[in-house]
Amino acid sequence: MARAGLTPDRLARAGAELADEVGFDQVTVSALARRFDVKVASLYSHVKNSQDLKTRIALLALEELADRGATALAGRAGKDALAALANVYRDYAREHPGRYAAARLRLDPATAAASAGARHAGMTRAILRGYDLTEPDQTHAVRLLGSVFHGYVSLELGGGFSHSAPDSQESWTRILDALDALLRNWPANQTPDQTPNQIH
Repeated sequence: MARAGLTPDRLARAGAELADEVGFDQVTVSALARRFDVKVASLYSHVKNSQDLKTRIALLALEELADRGATALAGRAGKDALAALANVYRDYAREHPGRYAAARLRLDPATAAASAGARHAGMTRAILRGYDLTEPDQTHAVRLLGSVFHGYVSLELGGGFSHSAPDSQESWTRILDALDALLRNWPANQTPDQTPNQIH
């Protein structure tokens, strides 16, 4: 019989805490059972398996990040909004490295569609409206920002910028300045016959 008080939501939150402590890859139903001092079988009435547990943690992390992002963006536009959202991801990753890794988990299409992932895309597009980008350039820019934010944060978490000058914060600030400048001066779309220096 499952221990009273255990629910899928409580297990997801405990799993998220465990992910922050030991790493998202190390989270399993067995590890969580040890945390609650219960038999593994008692958790299977709440989660199907370790993959189901990890998916629940991912959904929790996406929701937390989306809530933080929405709060940070309120009343901001342009570069202020860009920096605010970027800093939400970076700060969350520093505070909750396991949860942040969980938020990058690949979800099946149906689960992804029902997740807070759509809110993240919506927030990024809201920022880009301040730069007057239209499709398909807006989608290109969404992908660029996601690549820069998450790429930088992942490298930083891995210690990639710890042993050289300048300080990582200085680089982060300059990168956000550069992104703002790029978005304000987004290159015009060029068809093949408009390629610069084309030889005729």
